[in-house]
Amino acid sequence: MSLRYPDLEAQTRSSPSGLDTLNAELMAERAAALGHHGQAVRKALAALRLADAPGVDSQQRTGRLKAAAAAVWAYFVHREALGLHDHRDVIALYGISGEVLARLGAFD
Repeated sequence: MSLRYPDLEAQTRSSPSGLDTLNAELMAERAAALGHHGQAVRKALAALRLADAPGVDSQQRTGRLKAAAAAVWAYFVHREALGLHDHRDVIALYGISGEVLARLGAFD
């Protein structure tokens, strides 16, 4: 009967390293931050839609339009930082209007 030494190299490959754990945590943080920005976009667009109701003055609507554009801009910047450069799907998903898209980058 012969003894075999354990394959330490195989154990190292199969067990997660500290770097793998760190990468997983960083990915989770990126996803959470993107989700946070997505919720901000949803809230800002909902507030803008409410501003179209009768009795809302134009100055209040303009403020909500600016807030929606700022939220969408921040969301797009975050997506691009993660390497997601095509925004067509999220524009359709969130129902981002052309009015909001036209204001991206225009801040006063």
